[in-house]
Amino acid sequence: MDKPLILAVCGTKNSGKTTLITRLVPELTNAGYKVAVIKHDGHDFSCDVPGTDSYRFSQTGAYGVAVFSDHRMMVHKTGTGEDEKDLIRLFPEADIILLEGFKDHPYMKIEIVRKGISDRPVSNPENRIMIVTDHPAEMFDERVLGLDDIRGIAESILSYLQ
Repeated sequence: MDKPLILAVCGTKNSGKTTLITRLVPELTNAGYKVAVIKHDGHDFSCDVPGTDSYRFSQTGAYGVAVFSDHRMMVHKTGTGEDEKDLIRLFPEADIILLEGFKDHPYMKIEIVRKGISDRPVSNPENRIMIVTDHPAEMFDERVLGLDDIRGIAESILSYLQ
């Protein structure tokens, strides 16, 4: 498989996508892999801290601001139609890129189906590699792993890098 492995973590609203990703990233990085995460926000968001120089530049009307040091970089740019493919290109050194959401896209995907939130998958089944759930496994046709089986989920993801 070509690097990076791109995998969407999807599910209905409040299904636990962010929680699963924040539990998977340390497991994958501790295994020696470089992981990036891309999240789509259907609403607008603030990406800078009031009072900083970069915030002040944005407030004066700059459409783009970049800040960097020897250890990190941050780019804030008023959207000009970018999509996840543009952002994926920003991480060429990543081994794995986790996308939060993207349930209707053809990316390889893990879907979370959680009691009290959803009873069935809602994503495009194309390339869905597993369901992560607290429902009985018999409810699903795909491979099923439990919500707390972070190691098993990570091992399944890593099997696609072999």
